[in-house]
Amino acid sequence: MQEEKIKKFVRKRYSKIAKEGPSCCSASAPCGTDAVEQAKRIGYSKKELQNIPKSAIMGLGCGNPTALADLKDGEIVLDLGSGAGIDVFLAANKVGSKGHVVGIDMTKEMVKRANENAKEHGYKNVEFKLGEIENLHIEDNSVDVIVSNCVINLSTDKLRTYKEAYRVLKPGGRILISDLVTEGKLPEDIKNNFEAWAGCIAGALEKKEYLDTIKKAGFRDVKIISQNTYYEQGLDDTLAGKITSVKVTAHKL
Repeated sequence: MQEEKIKKFVRKRYSKIAKEGPSCCSASAPCGTDAVEQAKRIGYSKKELQNIPKSAIMGLGCGNPTALADLKDGEIVLDLGSGAGIDVFLAANKVGSKGHVVGIDMTKEMVKRANENAKEHGYKNVEFKLGEIENLHIEDNSVDVIVSNCVINLSTDKLRTYKEAYRVLKPGGRILISDLVTEGKLPEDIKNNFEAWAGCIAGALEKKEYLDTIKKAGFRDVKIISQNTYYEQGLDDTLAGKITSVKVTAHKL
């Protein structure tokens, strides 16, 4: 029951963002920073942002997974928690007309916004689907690369999410995930706070537990390729320095 309440709260929060745009303090940037500037702060380049629909830039996330995924022409890419489509469109530009990119999001309003972006800007190699990342309606062994940007921490069942990712990847496929982890355990009042869940904090696992979860799902060569201390305006003072943004890569044998 608690899991369903969390999902409902998170879905409501991101539905509002999809319709109204990011609210103050909704991403890792000071209040008053616009979405493009927020995106730059978390790793997107000015050139990348100029080459995708502006309406796809929500200023959300904790990294730029497509920059590190080494995407190649013709590859099939899956984005878990695609939002308004920022990483899908960046990936689409890299895999070209022979490639294909699928975005999955549990928020109807985000999927609608992303599809409108794709149609308005003539993207033929993308599609957006409504769904939950713990239960992907994607064929087995059908995807070359999976990316995700600060979304898996929102899942209440991360092992199942990573097992699903493993299932849909082709043998030899890879993941590049930007996400938040903790240095030590979170206080119980934070873990049970719906606002902290929607803010990508309460659902974060300890770093070792997070990496072990990916390994338990079957992945090999699991490693952090970059990390930095995460800062969000309004972050509880007791959490200062205890939240880390990581970029994790792993492979399916």
